Amino acid sequence: MTALVFFAIATVSSPLPARAGSAETTSDQRIVFPASVQQGAMVLGKVPPGSTVTYAGRTLRTTGYGTVVFGVGRDATGPLSVAVIRPDGSRDTARIAVMPRDWPEQRVDGVPPATVDPPPAIAERIRREQARVAEARTRDDARADFAQAFIRPVDGRISGRFGRARVYNGKPGSPHSGMDIAAASGTPVKAPAAGIVTFAAPDLYLTGGTVLVDHGHGISSNFLHLSRIDVKVGDRVEQGQVVAAVGSTGRSTGPHLHWGMSWFDVRIDPQLVLERGE
Repeated sequence: MTALVFFAIATVSSPLPARAGSAETTSDQRIVFPASVQQGAMVLGKVPPGSTVTYAGRTLRTTGYGTVVFGVGRDATGPLSVAVIRPDGSRDTARIAVMPRDWPEQRVDGVPPATVDPPPAIAERIRREQARVAEARTRDDARADFAQAFIRPVDGRISGRFGRARVYNGKPGSPHSGMDIAAASGTPVKAPAAGIVTFAAPDLYLTGGTVLVDHGHGISSNFLHLSRIDVKVGDRVEQGQVVAAVGSTGRSTGPHLHWGMSWFDVRIDPQLVLERGE
């Protein structure tokens, strides 16, 4: 199944040139990556099964079919360099251009002042909570649930887009790390792809009800501001399964779902992941 999904979404890619007369001319020796990607992209590549692949100082997992995945940050610049050592010892490097994006400013007014400029005790609580979430994102399972065509966790108007510079109550904040989808409180939140629940907490200071679902190889989804959580850490969830309900908990001005995605500590754009499967 993984291989079929990969080739369905990688038709724009071109293999690196093979050495004439060598074993690399066979199809299973190809190295296939997109020629270019956007900032915030989830990138899928194909290498000979059993290859060693490194990118950004990390050795990437490969599936039995030779599929690899990694994320490109909001502010990444190219060319990206992906080093591949085939099982026969031959080496190649894929270079991927990065297309820059515009990041408009978005002003968010009316949020609780203590969530914008928290006192020391609250700031320490936020630090502890964010460290717990960051730890959950270090998981690196061999599962390839990320290879599914993702679906929207809820239907609704997109009220906040990935990467936009955020200004809270007039004070500049961090760029928006996901997609906000406006929906009524209590609307079921469905898993956009299968995975394992790695974090579930009902009352984080900034993000309120929070759930993380790991899709394998460092790719994960996070769902914030939830009014209800229907899963627990360790649960296996399938695509379309209800995991929680929309709310307005934490730093929020109204009911909506914040859906974020990450490759380990690199934030990626859920909208681009959705477009991959369309």
